[in-house]
Amino acid sequence: MSGHDHGHAGHSHGVSAQADTRMLALALAINLAFMLVEVVVGIVANSLTLLTDAAHMLTDAGAIGLALVAARLAQRSPSGSMTFGLKRGEILSAQVNGITMLLLAVWVIYEGVRRLIDPPDVEASLVLWVGVGGLAANLGAAWALVKANRSSLNVEGAFQHNLIDALGSIAAIVAAGIILATGFERADPIASLVIAAIMLHSAWGLLKASGRIFLEAAPEGLDVEEIGEAMIGVGGVVEVHDLHVWEVTSGFPALAAHVLVGAGDDCHGIRLELERMLHGRFAIDHTTLQVEHRPERLLQVETRPIG
Repeated sequence: MSGHDHGHAGHSHGVSAQADTRMLALALAINLAFMLVEVVVGIVANSLTLLTDAAHMLTDAGAIGLALVAARLAQRSPSGSMTFGLKRGEILSAQVNGITMLLLAVWVIYEGVRRLIDPPDVEASLVLWVGVGGLAANLGAAWALVKANRSSLNVEGAFQHNLIDALGSIAAIVAAGIILATGFERADPIASLVIAAIMLHSAWGLLKASGRIFLEAAPEGLDVEEIGEAMIGVGGVVEVHDLHVWEVTSGFPALAAHVLVGAGDDCHGIRLELERMLHGRFAIDHTTLQVEHRPERLLQVETRPIG
């Protein structure tokens, strides 16, 4: 007797999807509105820090827009050849977020170094006021994103974009204060370079996390060897092999394995026990387990030469 079954106990991937969409839309509106303010004032004030923050707000808006599209796609039911639906749309979105952040950081580093060599005059008073307004706007957008489901790489990517923008606004305030107090114009490109360093760090984190999912690595925090030992520890299980653990999308771990049980044991009952253990101990709800009795002996075939 053998059991080959597919279990998924209590998926909750769409529970907060509508709330996520509302919060993402609010954060998008805040970012677009204040981005326009920073572009205008950044040009007038000749501030690289403000223009950098405005450019990053543009990528924020793009990131949040992609997150909204991906969130809607991920809600579609599986159909045809897309047996998991479009749940990995959010991982594509996270990679785009990371790449745009990385490219923007490179541009800021180039422009910042150029302005360090030949610093332009900066209207520091305008930069100061817009920096304060930008900080308020970014904190408002970040608050909206905190209310969403940050276990999603989509939402986490948008949140990190906004967090960097908030730090950018703080940098603009500090740079403007230094220029007003001392006349040190290079404070503006120095602040931009600080923002660029933070952007590089965040971009690497997003690219690494999304890359792990595309490469179907085991989810962070899950030890495949420990999972295998826990499965062996379930009564009746004598062997586990072909064990695979991966993530379909962020927060959606999956597991497949071939399990052998003792002769006379209940394959179906052991499979249910394995599913309960994997759910309770490792939060893995999506499982595909092939459970079979261990053969008592192997069939041996002897071949003899003809003639």
